[in-house]
Amino acid sequence: MAEKDKGPVIGLSWHPTLPILSSSTTKNIKTPDEAESSSALWKPNSQLVDGLFVPPNDPIKLNKLRKSQRKDTLGKDWFDMPAPTITQELKRDLQLLKLRSAIDPKRHYKRGDPKSKDLPKYFQVGTVVESATDFYSGRLTKKERKATIADELLYDQTFRAYRKRKVREIEEKNRPGGNDKWKIKGKQSRKRAKERRH
Repeated sequence: MAEKDKGPVIGLSWHPTLPILSSSTTKNIKTPDEAESSSALWKPNSQLVDGLFVPPNDPIKLNKLRKSQRKDTLGKDWFDMPAPTITQELKRDLQLLKLRSAIDPKRHYKRGDPKSKDLPKYFQVGTVVESATDFYSGRLTKKERKATIADELLYDQTFRAYRKRKVREIEEKNRPGGNDKWKIKGKQSRKRAKERRH
């Protein structure tokens, strides 16, 4: 009988205890009702129905609540494609895709927006699965398959040769011009220079 007098053992009758800071700040101490209404986690009993939170009837508050709970997706037209978290590998792959016209000289791509340097927010990454009808030389071998596009490009021999050739061409183009061709090089050119003087 003593246990029944104490009240319900299981129930939703919990009330938070607010700490009292100090005697000097007695002006700022709120009553429990004021503290309950201002807290984001604690809802007053007027908003609780059977101990559960019921969304407000006000359409403006309801829209704000829905907006805060909505997932970051592209929309129904794109089957609610979520925005993925961008890692360093994904960021590198997206930058390579933006520069894909410089990777292969034989392929020409539609030019994207040259002014936008930012990466796309919504995208999906997939794996290309070759069918058995594809010719074997058109498929990648297991050694050639890598986890990211950057790794595949680094291990590709034809791309490596193309990249070296292009770097060499750019270095030759940017080499400072001067009087290299008129400089005296070796004994033969010195003989010719002596003959010209006499």
